[in-house]
Amino acid sequence: MPLPLPFDTTYLTLSDHFYTRQDAAPVSAPNLIVFNHALAADLGLDTSDMTDSEAANIFSGNVTPEGADPFAQVYAGHQFGGFSSQLGDGRALHLGEIVGPQGRVDIQLKGSGPTPYSRSGDGRAWVGPVLREYLMSCAMDALGVPTTKALAAVTTGDRILREQGPLPGAIVTRVAASHIRVGTFQFFAARGDVEAIQKLTDYVIARHYLTARNPLELFEQVLQKQAELVAKWMSVGFIHGVMNTDNVQIAGETIDYGPCAFIDVYHPDTVFSSIDRQGRYAYSNQGPITHWNLAQFATSLVAIMPDTDKAIEDFTTILNRFPAVFEKEWASLFAAKLGLPPSDDITALAKDLLSRMADEKADFTNTFNALDQTEATYPDWYANWRALGPSDDVWRKTNPAIIPRTHNIEQVIKAATAGDFAPFHAMLAAVQTPFVDNDAYNQPPQDGEKVLQTFCGT
Repeated sequence: MPLPLPFDTTYLTLSDHFYTRQDAAPVSAPNLIVFNHALAADLGLDTSDMTDSEAANIFSGNVTPEGADPFAQVYAGHQFGGFSSQLGDGRALHLGEIVGPQGRVDIQLKGSGPTPYSRSGDGRAWVGPVLREYLMSCAMDALGVPTTKALAAVTTGDRILREQGPLPGAIVTRVAASHIRVGTFQFFAARGDVEAIQKLTDYVIARHYLTARNPLELFEQVLQKQAELVAKWMSVGFIHGVMNTDNVQIAGETIDYGPCAFIDVYHPDTVFSSIDRQGRYAYSNQGPITHWNLAQFATSLVAIMPDTDKAIEDFTTILNRFPAVFEKEWASLFAAKLGLPPSDDITALAKDLLSRMADEKADFTNTFNALDQTEATYPDWYANWRALGPSDDVWRKTNPAIIPRTHNIEQVIKAATAGDFAPFHAMLAAVQTPFVDNDAYNQPPQDGEKVLQTFCGT
Protein backbone atom coordinates (compact mmCIF):
# COMPACT_ATOMS: atom_id res chain seq x y z
CA MET A 1 0.00 0.00 0.00
CA PRO A 2 1.87 3.14 -1.17
CA LEU A 3 -0.12 5.55 1.00
CA PRO A 4 -1.00 3.96 4.35
CA LEU A 5 -4.21 5.50 5.62
CA PRO A 6 -4.71 4.46 9.26
CA PHE A 7 -8.50 4.28 9.12
CA ASP A 8 -10.44 4.44 12.37
CA THR A 9 -13.98 5.19 11.25
CA THR A 10 -16.26 5.95 14.18
CA TYR A 11 -19.25 7.24 12.17
CA LEU A 12 -20.03 3.66 11.15
CA THR A 13 -20.67 2.82 14.81
CA LEU A 14 -23.92 4.75 14.43
CA SER A 15 -26.82 2.69 13.12
CA ASP A 16 -26.91 2.01 9.40
CA HIS A 17 -29.79 4.42 8.69
CA PHE A 18 -27.19 7.21 9.05
CA TYR A 19 -25.42 6.03 5.87
CA THR A 20 -25.22 3.52 3.04
CA ARG A 21 -22.11 1.43 2.49
CA GLN A 22 -20.94 1.09 -1.12
CA ASP A 23 -17.84 1.25 -3.29
CA ALA A 24 -16.95 3.98 -5.75
CA ALA A 25 -17.91 3.44 -9.39
CA PRO A 26 -14.77 2.62 -11.43
CA VAL A 27 -13.35 5.14 -13.89
CA SER A 28 -11.62 4.32 -17.13
CA ALA A 29 -8.26 6.11 -17.03
CA PRO A 30 -7.48 8.07 -13.84
CA ASN A 31 -4.67 10.60 -14.00
CA LEU A 32 -3.34 12.73 -11.15
CA ILE A 33 -3.77 16.50 -11.55
CA VAL A 34 -2.41 17.52 -8.16
CA PHE A 35 -1.60 16.05 -4.77
CA ASN A 36 -1.35 18.16 -1.62
CA HIS A 37 1.88 16.87 -0.07
CA ALA A 38 1.86 19.57 2.63
CA LEU A 39 -1.62 18.53 3.78
CA ALA A 40 -0.63 14.87 3.67
CA ALA A 41 2.30 15.65 5.97
CA ASP A 42 -0.03 17.52 8.33
CA LEU A 43 -2.22 14.40 8.41
CA GLY A 44 0.79 12.25 9.25
CA LEU A 45 0.81 10.42 5.90
CA ASP A 46 4.06 9.27 4.33
CA THR A 47 3.81 9.89 0.58
CA SER A 48 7.49 9.44 -0.23
CA ASP A 49 7.00 6.13 -2.05
CA MET A 50 3.71 6.94 -3.74
CA THR A 51 3.75 7.22 -7.52
CA ASP A 52 1.36 9.46 -9.45
CA SER A 53 -0.27 6.36 -10.91
CA GLU A 54 -0.87 4.86 -7.48
CA ALA A 55 -2.30 8.13 -6.21
CA ALA A 56 -4.59 8.41 -9.23
CA ASN A 57 -6.01 4.94 -8.61
CA ILE A 58 -6.58 5.55 -4.90
CA PHE A 59 -8.12 9.01 -5.25
CA SER A 60 -10.33 8.05 -8.19
CA GLY A 61 -11.85 5.21 -6.18
CA ASN A 62 -10.48 2.52 -8.49
CA VAL A 63 -8.42 1.13 -5.60
CA THR A 64 -9.95 1.01 -2.14
CA PRO A 65 -7.24 1.47 0.49
CA GLU A 66 -6.84 -1.25 3.07
CA GLY A 67 -9.02 -0.53 6.07
CA ALA A 68 -11.39 1.77 4.18
CA ASP A 69 -15.11 1.03 4.36
CA PRO A 70 -16.70 3.46 1.88
CA PHE A 71 -20.11 4.93 2.59
CA ALA A 72 -22.41 7.80 1.68
CA GLN A 73 -24.07 9.88 4.41
CA VAL A 74 -27.73 10.76 4.44
CA TYR A 75 -29.05 14.16 5.47
CA ALA A 76 -31.91 16.57 4.78
CA GLY A 77 -32.00 20.35 4.55
CA HIS A 78 -33.67 23.63 3.81
CA GLN A 79 -32.77 24.67 0.28
CA PHE A 80 -33.56 28.34 -0.39
CA GLY A 81 -36.06 28.18 2.47
CA GLY A 82 -37.91 25.08 1.27
CA PHE A 83 -37.41 21.83 3.18
CA SER A 84 -36.30 18.62 1.50
CA SER A 85 -36.64 15.63 3.82
CA GLN A 86 -33.93 13.54 2.16
CA LEU A 87 -30.79 14.70 0.40
CA GLY A 88 -27.47 13.07 1.23
CA ASP A 89 -24.16 12.46 -0.48
CA GLY A 90 -25.36 12.31 -4.06
CA ARG A 91 -21.89 12.32 -5.62
CA ALA A 92 -19.53 11.63 -2.75
CA LEU A 93 -18.21 8.67 -0.78
CA HIS A 94 -16.38 8.68 2.52
CA LEU A 95 -13.36 6.41 2.55
CA GLY A 96 -13.39 6.79 6.32
CA GLU A 97 -11.71 8.67 9.14
CA ILE A 98 -8.04 8.88 10.02
CA VAL A 99 -6.38 10.20 13.16
CA GLY A 100 -3.18 12.16 12.75
CA PRO A 101 -1.23 14.98 14.39
CA GLN A 102 -4.11 17.40 13.80
CA GLY A 103 -6.79 15.07 15.13
CA ARG A 104 -9.57 13.03 13.54
CA VAL A 105 -10.67 13.91 10.00
CA ASP A 106 -12.88 12.50 7.25
CA ILE A 107 -11.41 11.53 3.88
CA GLN A 108 -14.04 11.85 1.14
CA LEU A 109 -14.07 11.34 -2.63
CA LYS A 110 -16.30 13.89 -4.37
CA GLY A 111 -17.49 12.98 -7.86
CA SER A 112 -17.04 9.25 -7.34
CA GLY A 113 -20.31 8.04 -8.86
CA PRO A 114 -24.00 7.56 -8.01
CA THR A 115 -25.28 6.70 -4.54
CA PRO A 116 -28.79 6.00 -3.25
CA TYR A 117 -29.02 9.76 -2.60
CA SER A 118 -28.15 10.93 -6.14
CA ARG A 119 -31.76 11.82 -7.01
CA SER A 120 -31.37 10.72 -10.64
CA GLY A 121 -27.96 12.42 -10.97
CA ASP A 122 -24.90 10.68 -12.33
CA GLY A 123 -22.88 11.18 -9.14
CA ARG A 124 -19.96 12.51 -11.12
CA ALA A 125 -18.14 15.83 -11.32
CA TRP A 126 -16.39 17.49 -14.22
CA VAL A 127 -13.03 19.16 -14.08
CA GLY A 128 -14.36 22.71 -13.64
CA PRO A 129 -16.02 22.33 -10.21
CA VAL A 130 -13.17 20.11 -9.03
CA LEU A 131 -10.52 22.73 -9.79
CA ARG A 132 -12.73 25.49 -8.36
CA GLU A 133 -13.07 23.62 -5.05
CA TYR A 134 -9.36 22.84 -4.94
CA LEU A 135 -8.38 26.46 -5.54
CA MET A 136 -11.02 27.90 -3.22
CA SER A 137 -10.32 25.60 -0.29
CA CYS A 138 -6.55 26.10 -0.56
CA ALA A 139 -7.03 29.87 -0.76
CA MET A 140 -9.36 29.96 2.23
CA ASP A 141 -6.94 27.87 4.26
CA ALA A 142 -4.09 30.24 3.40
CA LEU A 143 -6.30 33.19 4.40
CA GLY A 144 -6.92 31.63 7.81
CA VAL A 145 -10.59 30.84 7.20
CA PRO A 146 -11.75 27.47 8.60
CA THR A 147 -12.42 25.20 5.65
CA THR A 148 -12.55 21.69 4.33
CA LYS A 149 -9.28 20.98 2.54
CA ALA A 150 -8.31 19.41 -0.77
CA LEU A 151 -5.92 16.46 -0.67
CA ALA A 152 -5.93 15.44 -4.34
CA ALA A 153 -7.60 15.94 -7.69
CA VAL A 154 -7.66 13.48 -10.58
CA THR A 155 -9.13 13.32 -14.04
CA THR A 156 -11.09 10.15 -14.75
CA GLY A 157 -10.63 9.64 -18.46
CA ASP A 158 -14.42 9.69 -18.84
CA ARG A 159 -16.67 12.35 -20.34
CA ILE A 160 -19.42 13.80 -18.17
CA LEU A 161 -22.61 15.01 -19.86
CA ARG A 162 -23.71 18.46 -18.76
CA GLU A 163 -25.77 21.25 -20.34
CA GLN A 164 -22.63 22.54 -22.07
CA GLY A 165 -22.09 19.11 -23.63
CA PRO A 166 -19.65 16.30 -22.75
CA LEU A 167 -16.90 17.49 -20.38
CA PRO A 168 -13.82 15.83 -18.86
CA GLY A 169 -14.63 14.04 -15.63
CA ALA A 170 -12.69 14.60 -12.41
CA ILE A 171 -12.75 13.76 -8.69
CA VAL A 172 -11.53 15.81 -5.74
CA THR A 173 -10.53 14.27 -2.42
CA ARG A 174 -11.81 16.36 0.47
CA VAL A 175 -10.58 16.38 4.06
CA ALA A 176 -12.92 17.68 6.77
CA ALA A 177 -13.17 17.71 10.54
CA SER A 178 -16.38 15.84 9.70
CA HIS A 179 -19.21 16.08 7.19
CA ILE A 180 -21.99 16.33 9.77
CA ARG A 181 -24.35 19.16 8.90
CA VAL A 182 -27.39 20.91 10.33
CA GLY A 183 -29.23 18.91 7.70
CA THR A 184 -28.02 15.65 9.27
CA PHE A 185 -29.96 16.54 12.41
CA GLN A 186 -32.91 17.68 10.34
CA PHE A 187 -33.12 14.32 8.56
CA PHE A 188 -33.91 12.53 11.81
CA ALA A 189 -35.99 15.37 13.27
CA ALA A 190 -38.28 15.22 10.21
CA ARG A 191 -38.89 11.54 10.97
CA GLY A 192 -39.41 12.05 14.69
CA ASP A 193 -36.47 9.74 15.39
CA VAL A 194 -35.55 11.02 18.83
CA GLU A 195 -33.16 8.13 19.47
CA ALA A 196 -31.13 8.97 16.36
CA ILE A 197 -30.99 12.68 17.24
CA GLN A 198 -29.70 11.77 20.69
CA LYS A 199 -27.07 9.44 19.23
CA LEU A 200 -25.97 12.11 16.77
CA THR A 201 -25.83 14.77 19.48
CA ASP A 202 -23.71 12.55 21.73
CA TYR A 203 -21.43 11.73 18.80
CA VAL A 204 -20.95 15.40 17.81
CA ILE A 205 -20.17 16.41 21.39
CA ALA A 206 -17.63 13.59 21.76
CA ARG A 207 -16.00 14.36 18.42
CA HIS A 208 -16.12 18.16 18.20
CA TYR A 209 -17.32 19.85 21.41
CA LEU A 210 -15.90 17.98 24.38
CA THR A 211 -16.69 20.77 26.86
CA ALA A 212 -20.40 20.83 26.00
CA ARG A 213 -22.32 19.12 28.79
CA ASN A 214 -25.73 19.08 27.11
CA PRO A 215 -27.54 20.04 23.88
CA LEU A 216 -27.93 23.66 24.99
CA GLU A 217 -24.19 24.06 25.46
CA LEU A 218 -23.58 22.30 22.16
CA PHE A 219 -25.89 24.77 20.44
CA GLU A 220 -24.19 27.72 22.10
CA GLN A 221 -20.76 26.56 20.93
CA VAL A 222 -21.93 25.82 17.37
CA LEU A 223 -23.48 29.29 17.27
CA GLN A 224 -20.16 30.84 18.26
CA LYS A 225 -18.30 28.84 15.62
CA GLN A 226 -20.72 29.85 12.88
CA ALA A 227 -20.51 33.52 13.86
CA GLU A 228 -16.71 33.39 13.69
CA LEU A 229 -16.73 31.55 10.37
CA VAL A 230 -19.17 33.79 8.51
CA ALA A 231 -17.55 36.97 9.87
CA LYS A 232 -14.28 35.70 8.38
CA TRP A 233 -16.02 35.14 5.05
CA MET A 234 -17.18 38.75 5.13
CA SER A 235 -13.72 40.04 6.03
CA VAL A 236 -12.19 38.59 2.85
CA GLY A 237 -15.16 39.39 0.59
CA PHE A 238 -16.28 35.78 0.18
CA ILE A 239 -19.81 34.82 -0.87
CA HIS A 240 -20.71 31.18 -0.27
CA GLY A 241 -23.65 31.28 -2.65
CA VAL A 242 -25.67 28.33 -1.29
CA MET A 243 -26.06 28.63 2.48
CA ASN A 244 -28.68 25.90 2.69
CA THR A 245 -28.79 24.02 5.98
CA ASP A 246 -27.28 20.96 4.31
CA ASN A 247 -24.21 23.13 3.63
CA VAL A 248 -23.82 24.24 7.25
CA GLN A 249 -21.14 22.02 8.78
CA ILE A 250 -21.49 21.49 12.53
CA ALA A 251 -17.73 21.64 13.14
CA GLY A 252 -17.60 25.20 11.77
CA GLU A 253 -15.70 24.79 8.50
CA THR A 254 -16.56 26.19 5.07
CA ILE A 255 -18.00 23.33 3.06
CA ASP A 256 -19.32 22.77 -0.47
CA TYR A 257 -17.72 25.28 -2.82
CA GLY A 258 -20.45 25.42 -5.47
CA PRO A 259 -21.45 28.78 -6.98
CA CYS A 260 -19.20 30.67 -4.57
CA ALA A 261 -17.09 33.72 -5.41
CA PHE A 262 -14.99 36.51 -4.00
CA ILE A 263 -16.27 40.05 -4.55
CA ASP A 264 -14.44 42.22 -7.07
CA VAL A 265 -16.43 45.48 -7.19
CA TYR A 266 -17.87 45.90 -3.71
CA HIS A 267 -21.58 46.13 -3.14
CA PRO A 268 -23.36 44.65 -0.11
CA ASP A 269 -26.10 43.10 -2.26
CA THR A 270 -23.71 41.25 -4.55
CA VAL A 271 -24.93 37.81 -5.68
CA PHE A 272 -23.10 35.41 -7.99
CA SER A 273 -25.03 32.15 -7.72
CA SER A 274 -27.17 31.48 -10.79
CA ILE A 275 -29.79 29.76 -8.64
CA ASP A 276 -30.08 32.56 -6.05
CA ARG A 277 -32.61 34.62 -7.96
CA GLN A 278 -33.95 36.47 -4.91
CA GLY A 279 -30.60 37.36 -3.32
CA ARG A 280 -31.25 35.15 -0.30
CA TYR A 281 -27.53 34.43 0.04
CA ALA A 282 -26.15 37.82 -1.01
CA TYR A 283 -22.92 39.00 0.59
CA SER A 284 -24.61 41.20 3.21
CA ASN A 285 -27.28 38.61 4.04
CA GLN A 286 -24.84 35.91 5.13
CA GLY A 287 -25.04 36.88 8.81
CA PRO A 288 -28.86 36.93 8.98
CA ILE A 289 -29.08 33.67 7.03
CA THR A 290 -26.68 32.03 9.48
CA HIS A 291 -29.03 33.17 12.26
CA TRP A 292 -31.94 31.54 10.39
CA ASN A 293 -30.00 28.32 9.80
CA LEU A 294 -29.10 28.10 13.48
CA ALA A 295 -32.78 28.35 14.32
CA GLN A 296 -33.35 25.18 12.27
CA PHE A 297 -30.58 23.44 14.21
CA ALA A 298 -32.17 24.49 17.49
CA THR A 299 -35.52 23.17 16.31
CA SER A 300 -33.97 19.74 15.72
CA LEU A 301 -32.35 19.67 19.16
CA VAL A 302 -35.57 20.59 20.99
CA ALA A 303 -36.87 17.09 20.25
CA ILE A 304 -34.44 15.47 22.70
CA MET A 305 -35.07 17.86 25.58
CA PRO A 306 -37.22 16.61 28.48
CA ASP A 307 -39.35 19.77 28.76
CA THR A 308 -40.32 21.08 25.32
CA ASP A 309 -41.67 24.45 26.43
CA LYS A 310 -38.65 25.21 28.57
CA ALA A 311 -36.32 23.98 25.82
CA ILE A 312 -37.87 26.32 23.27
CA GLU A 313 -37.42 29.22 25.70
CA ASP A 314 -33.80 28.28 26.48
CA PHE A 315 -32.78 27.75 22.86
CA THR A 316 -34.50 30.98 21.84
CA THR A 317 -32.56 32.90 24.48
CA ILE A 318 -29.27 31.59 23.10
CA LEU A 319 -30.36 32.08 19.48
CA ASN A 320 -31.28 35.70 20.15
CA ARG A 321 -27.67 36.41 21.12
CA PHE A 322 -26.44 35.64 17.61
CA PRO A 323 -26.70 39.15 16.08
CA ALA A 324 -24.56 40.61 18.87
CA VAL A 325 -22.07 37.73 18.73
CA PHE A 326 -21.76 38.06 14.96
CA GLU A 327 -21.41 41.85 15.10
CA LYS A 328 -18.62 41.49 17.67
CA GLU A 329 -16.71 39.05 15.45
CA TRP A 330 -17.28 41.23 12.37
CA ALA A 331 -16.15 44.38 14.19
CA SER A 332 -12.99 42.73 15.47
CA LEU A 333 -11.98 41.48 12.03
CA PHE A 334 -12.71 44.74 10.21
CA ALA A 335 -10.91 46.74 12.90
CA ALA A 336 -7.85 44.57 12.25
CA LYS A 337 -8.23 45.25 8.52
CA LEU A 338 -7.88 48.95 9.42
CA GLY A 339 -4.94 48.25 11.74
CA LEU A 340 -6.90 49.44 14.76
CA PRO A 341 -8.33 47.93 17.97
CA PRO A 342 -12.07 47.24 17.91
CA SER A 343 -14.47 49.85 19.25
CA ASP A 344 -17.79 51.37 18.26
CA ASP A 345 -16.01 54.27 16.57
CA ILE A 346 -13.78 51.91 14.56
CA THR A 347 -16.80 49.85 13.51
CA ALA A 348 -18.47 53.03 12.27
CA LEU A 349 -15.25 53.94 10.41
CA ALA A 350 -15.16 50.54 8.70
CA LYS A 351 -18.82 50.75 7.70
CA ASP A 352 -18.29 54.27 6.39
CA LEU A 353 -15.45 53.03 4.18
CA LEU A 354 -17.58 50.17 2.85
CA SER A 355 -20.39 52.59 2.03
CA ARG A 356 -18.01 54.81 0.10
CA MET A 357 -16.57 51.78 -1.70
CA ALA A 358 -20.06 50.75 -2.80
CA ASP A 359 -20.74 54.26 -4.12
CA GLU A 360 -17.41 54.39 -5.95
CA LYS A 361 -17.63 50.79 -7.21
CA ALA A 362 -14.25 50.11 -5.63
CA ASP A 363 -12.51 46.76 -5.65
CA PHE A 364 -12.89 45.14 -2.21
CA THR A 365 -9.54 43.37 -1.95
CA ASN A 366 -7.41 46.04 -3.58
CA THR A 367 -8.92 48.89 -1.56
CA PHE A 368 -8.13 47.25 1.77
CA ASN A 369 -4.74 46.09 0.54
CA ALA A 370 -3.79 49.68 -0.31
CA LEU A 371 -5.37 51.74 2.48
CA ASP A 372 -2.40 54.07 2.41
CA GLN A 373 -3.41 55.03 -1.13
CA THR A 374 -7.02 55.98 -0.36
CA GLU A 375 -6.30 59.65 0.37
CA ALA A 376 -7.05 60.76 -3.17
CA THR A 377 -10.39 58.95 -3.30
CA TYR A 378 -11.61 59.38 0.29
CA PRO A 379 -9.60 62.32 1.72
CA ASP A 380 -11.73 62.96 4.80
CA TRP A 381 -12.03 59.27 5.62
CA TYR A 382 -8.28 58.85 5.16
CA ALA A 383 -7.57 61.79 7.49
CA ASN A 384 -9.83 60.34 10.19
CA TRP A 385 -8.20 56.93 9.83
CA ARG A 386 -4.65 58.25 10.02
CA ALA A 387 -5.53 60.42 13.02
CA LEU A 388 -6.36 57.25 14.95
CA GLY A 389 -2.80 55.94 14.50
CA PRO A 390 -3.39 52.65 12.65
CA SER A 391 -0.67 50.02 12.79
CA ASP A 392 0.68 49.63 9.26
CA ASP A 393 2.11 46.27 10.28
CA VAL A 394 -1.33 45.00 11.30
CA TRP A 395 -3.41 46.10 8.32
CA ARG A 396 -0.78 45.08 5.79
CA LYS A 397 -0.68 41.57 7.27
CA THR A 398 -4.47 41.36 7.48
CA ASN A 399 -5.47 42.38 3.96
CA PRO A 400 -4.46 39.93 1.21
CA ALA A 401 -3.13 40.99 -2.16
CA ILE A 402 -4.36 37.84 -3.88
CA ILE A 403 -7.73 36.11 -3.73
CA PRO A 404 -9.03 33.53 -6.21
CA ARG A 405 -10.88 35.87 -8.54
CA THR A 406 -13.66 34.28 -10.53
CA HIS A 407 -12.42 35.42 -13.94
CA ASN A 408 -9.01 33.87 -13.22
CA ILE A 409 -10.68 30.62 -12.17
CA GLU A 410 -12.72 30.59 -15.37
CA GLN A 411 -9.52 31.00 -17.39
CA VAL A 412 -8.00 28.08 -15.49
CA ILE A 413 -11.06 25.92 -16.14
CA LYS A 414 -11.12 26.77 -19.82
CA ALA A 415 -7.48 25.74 -20.20
CA ALA A 416 -7.96 22.56 -18.16
CA THR A 417 -10.98 21.55 -20.19
CA ALA A 418 -8.67 21.64 -23.21
CA GLY A 419 -6.09 19.55 -21.31
CA ASP A 420 -3.73 22.31 -20.15
CA PHE A 421 -3.26 22.34 -16.36
CA ALA A 422 -0.32 24.76 -16.24
CA PRO A 423 -2.60 27.78 -15.53
CA PHE A 424 -4.18 25.85 -12.64
CA HIS A 425 -0.81 25.15 -11.03
CA ALA A 426 0.29 28.76 -11.47
CA MET A 427 -2.87 30.09 -9.87
CA LEU A 428 -2.70 27.54 -7.07
CA ALA A 429 0.77 28.75 -6.13
CA ALA A 430 -0.47 32.35 -6.07
CA VAL A 431 -3.56 31.79 -3.90
CA GLN A 432 -1.54 29.76 -1.41
CA THR A 433 0.59 32.85 -0.73
CA PRO A 434 -2.16 35.49 -0.58
CA PHE A 435 -0.09 38.19 1.13
CA VAL A 436 2.57 38.11 -1.58
CA ASP A 437 1.62 40.42 -4.44
CA ASN A 438 1.45 38.87 -7.88
CA ASP A 439 0.71 41.03 -10.91
CA ALA A 440 -0.91 38.12 -12.74
CA TYR A 441 -3.68 37.72 -10.14
CA ASN A 442 -4.13 41.06 -8.35
CA GLN A 443 -6.33 42.85 -10.86
CA PRO A 444 -10.12 42.88 -11.12
CA PRO A 445 -11.59 41.67 -14.40
CA GLN A 446 -11.71 43.85 -17.47
CA ASP A 447 -15.10 44.37 -19.11
CA GLY A 448 -14.65 41.38 -21.37
CA GLU A 449 -13.56 39.15 -18.46
CA LYS A 450 -16.36 39.82 -15.97
CA VAL A 451 -18.20 36.77 -14.65
CA LEU A 452 -21.66 37.73 -13.42
CA GLN A 453 -22.89 34.27 -12.47
CA THR A 454 -21.36 31.14 -10.99
CA PHE A 455 -22.93 27.69 -11.12
CA CYS A 456 -23.29 24.54 -9.02
CA GLY A 457 -21.02 21.67 -9.98
CA THR A 458 -23.74 19.08 -10.40
